[in-house]
Amino acid sequence: MGYRTLQQCIDDLDRNGQLIRVTDEVDPRLEMAEIQRRVYCNGGPAVLFENVKNCSFPMVSNLFGTIERARFMFRDTIENVRRAIELKIEPNRAIQKPLRYIRAPLTAMAMRPKRVRRAAVTQHSTTISQLPHLISWPLDAGGFVTLPQVYSEDATKPGLNKSNLGMYRIQLTGNQYALDQQIGLHYQTHRSIGVHHKAAIEAGKPFRVNIFIGGTPSMTLSAVMPLPEGMSELTFAGALAGHRIRMKPIENGSHIYADADFCICGTVFPDQLLPEGPFGDHLGYYSLAHDFPVLQVEKVYHRKNAIWPFTVVGRPPQEDTVFGELIHELTGPIIPTVLPGVKAVHAVDAAGVHPLLLAIGSERYTPYNEPDRPQEILTQANAILGQGQLSLAKYLWIIDQGCVPDLDIHNIEMFLINFLQRVDWQRDLHFQTQTTIDTLDYSGSGFNQGSKLILAAAGSKKRNLSNELESISSIDWPTGFKNPQVALAGVLAIEGPKYSQNSTSEDVEKFCRAFQNNAAIDGFPLIVVVDDSEFCVKSLNNFLWMVFTRSDPAQDVHGIDSGVRQKHWGCRGSLVIDARIKPHHAPPLVEDPEITKRVDARAARNDALAKYL
Repeated sequence: MGYRTLQQCIDDLDRNGQLIRVTDEVDPRLEMAEIQRRVYCNGGPAVLFENVKNCSFPMVSNLFGTIERARFMFRDTIENVRRAIELKIEPNRAIQKPLRYIRAPLTAMAMRPKRVRRAAVTQHSTTISQLPHLISWPLDAGGFVTLPQVYSEDATKPGLNKSNLGMYRIQLTGNQYALDQQIGLHYQTHRSIGVHHKAAIEAGKPFRVNIFIGGTPSMTLSAVMPLPEGMSELTFAGALAGHRIRMKPIENGSHIYADADFCICGTVFPDQLLPEGPFGDHLGYYSLAHDFPVLQVEKVYHRKNAIWPFTVVGRPPQEDTVFGELIHELTGPIIPTVLPGVKAVHAVDAAGVHPLLLAIGSERYTPYNEPDRPQEILTQANAILGQGQLSLAKYLWIIDQGCVPDLDIHNIEMFLINFLQRVDWQRDLHFQTQTTIDTLDYSGSGFNQGSKLILAAAGSKKRNLSNELESISSIDWPTGFKNPQVALAGVLAIEGPKYSQNSTSEDVEKFCRAFQNNAAIDGFPLIVVVDDSEFCVKSLNNFLWMVFTRSDPAQDVHGIDSGVRQKHWGCRGSLVIDARIKPHHAPPLVEDPEITKRVDARAARNDALAKYL
């Protein structure tokens, strides 16, 4: 439905039984987040908290809590957007099937933002200290905005056409921020707002940033859409909302979203940085305190009866998982047109999205000499790593579609099994070292520093995979290694010595040397060294999360009977990934036991919320 306001969305969900109201007091410090995590986990409805402790504004969560509800909210427009994307991919379709695309011109018109003179969001003013201060995890440094729409314009070429709308977390309180005067902006240099930041530095002037909260849900989704650089997210939001997004010019030369519930207006001085964080992030760990830009707050607006939407991030899956599903539904068909030869790409949510990327490519070169050798898919892998947020991938596993024509990229277990049956570790590992990785990933050599690894597989099966411990029952494990467990066919998890401040990778290297020329372990071409092997193999999600969030390829990938040939590293035997927690890693997220007890008590009540706790 083409909602113009958040209130319209909430009323619609309420009428259709997809929202519950909580009227008793709930604390935005930890309690609200704990409730949200449980409601999401149990497939619950959106939740409107009408009585927020120490705050006069109601808060709503879990709007995007299920893919079915996300589709429901955009039910009147999503098909038109999908068809507009189809035309973007193949314009001739409009001639071939004119009736299917008859509404495409209307969709295009809705994409243009509209300048207006009046804005509901400017009806009332407040201060940062009066806004909701959501604290999701015990070590969070202060209150955060978790569903912000951060709007910026180029300081040298202002205007809607070159604007950027992104979702970058906002710290409202804590650390060294002057209350009501400064807030923290956590954005990374590779994002589009970073282009505006650089332009401001080069021009020697500040740039304006406005933070919108609420309004039509299409603005929230648009803020996380991976759109081409130079294309305003406002255009996509208009198409998804079914109407032109109303933007009001303001006296400082920028624009504000007229139908937002809240708007924080301010200025960023590019050379001013302050510590932001810690914050419990979507990898399942805390992102620690680092210097980030500061917004000098000038105005805080809100509309009458404003509602504050929020989400909670943490170890996936969480509500932001649904964003990824919906984005994939809309943009998945574009992948083959942008990346020729690539059939599918899947950023694995359970592994924190960016740490693990799976891809299906296609070998179209004439295989005169080595039909089983990855060739074109290596070109495709590098093309993938050159695309927007896909460039953040740390491990990229790519397989030739010709190996398994009906392989489903979302069936992760079968993808890995088919891959491990075909890969040649001596040849098919391609490292990129001394490079940048996701700012939120602390497995690398420093802040925003680490490595990447492309793993490629093509051709026929090269080995059979073992899925039983009996095949290795006679092995005497090196000192400190114990409790081997099968994670999935061909993958063994084993506990290693606890990694200490003085530890190095030497113990894993000793492990590898112990199995040189030992065929007994070859049925497990992938071995992962972990702190808790039973937890690792308890579920596929546990395995994916532990292995790929706790390892950096250049530091932590080892191999049995390994060596370097023409500067290419590989191994004859099993690949061994050291996925133990290291001293430089960020701490994992752990809930506050007192809050857990409090929410457990709520679960014992006989009310609409209790059944989802």
